[in-house]
Amino acid sequence: MAKEVNVFWFRRDLRLEDNTGFYKALCGKYPVMPIFIFDKEILDKLPKDDARVTFIFETLQELRNQLQEHGSSVGIYHGTPKKVFQEILKDFDVKNVITNHDYEPYAKERDEAIEALLSEKEIGFYTFKDQVIFEKDEVVKNDGDPYVVYTPYSKKWLEKYKELGKLKVYDPSKKWDNLYQNSRLPNLSLSDIGFTKSSIEVKPFDISKDLMASYEDTRNFPGNTEGTSHLSPHLRFGTIGIRSLVKKASEVKNNTFLKELIWREFFMQILWHFPETVNNAFRKEYDRIEWRNNEDEFDKWKEGKTGYPFVDAGMRQLNETGYMHNRVRMIVASFLCKHLLIDWRWGEAYFAEKLLDYEMSSNVGNWQWAAGSGVDAAPYFRIFNPTTQIDKFDKDRKYIKKWVPEVDKDAYPDPMVNHKEARERCLETYKEALK
Repeated sequence: MAKEVNVFWFRRDLRLEDNTGFYKALCGKYPVMPIFIFDKEILDKLPKDDARVTFIFETLQELRNQLQEHGSSVGIYHGTPKKVFQEILKDFDVKNVITNHDYEPYAKERDEAIEALLSEKEIGFYTFKDQVIFEKDEVVKNDGDPYVVYTPYSKKWLEKYKELGKLKVYDPSKKWDNLYQNSRLPNLSLSDIGFTKSSIEVKPFDISKDLMASYEDTRNFPGNTEGTSHLSPHLRFGTIGIRSLVKKASEVKNNTFLKELIWREFFMQILWHFPETVNNAFRKEYDRIEWRNNEDEFDKWKEGKTGYPFVDAGMRQLNETGYMHNRVRMIVASFLCKHLLIDWRWGEAYFAEKLLDYEMSSNVGNWQWAAGSGVDAAPYFRIFNPTTQIDKFDKDRKYIKKWVPEVDKDAYPDPMVNHKEARERCLETYKEALK
């Protein structure tokens, strides 16, 4: 007779501590069998040495080890979620499937399909809020409309956060007895899912109060590596919980770090309310811009061979490490859209391929900000000068010298475009589209 279980489905919440859905599952009537699905729909589009897949795989092995200490494990599967669940339903008497909310368009479609499959078998499907403090329409204007400007959104967010009082942090330690007792649930190797180990590693994060307190003073200088938390991939894949993180950030007198976390939720609710912005400009008139989309120039940008040291340093850092400093992201994005007049969607797609911390809502939101087409975006006539930006944010050239060592040598290329001419071309192109 098949074993009666509740299934907990890990997705972008790869931790045991303070995991809402996992805790709720452990409080249920039936033993909890944790699973993770390497989704073919996602994996088939990725390079075979994708660093994020390596990170997820290694994190899952750590979770297996942690759960094996309690006589359980994580069942790791590969396939489309629907086919995987059909297999699990053959082997187990599944009573409920529990997971945490995911807000991206594909995730919403996937979850609707799984819920429909389960409901045919009269199996419950329950999802919980876990990766944000406020979701969907929990922070909206008084008339119910979504905020499309960050500052009033952040003020309302902070008001609601104060009203919450003490955040509940979920501790599973007294619930281990309700885990399904099988330490040998299915496991896979990287090669089983068609991948090889990446040479790029996700760095440990630093969320010390000292870093948070000095964040406003240090965050804009990419040469100062100690001013960076390296938190974003861990937030993306849920190896750290948002509640404990926000609680810590809110206790720091300087709230710049907390406001960065609020930006993340701002973009998430924008994507929820306006899913069409994945492919279309939020400001529809910006889709009339006639992009040049020169593929040779795009290749030079990707390779860090534009002749603009700050741009090239950022792109080389991205290609080698899967990371780019936030200030530099703005500079390289502005350069692509404004200097080269290449569609922001091209840049967004390249970042999606390369960034360890790729988050659709933030990536789309920030690229549209750089292009001028998004919510709360920079005006189109704001065009970063990639040379004067060096004097402001890397005046000792520490960052540039690290990533572009040939910068002062003959081997370094001349600028691929003249800044003044490119600026004027951009202004003319945008004016023509927006008139």
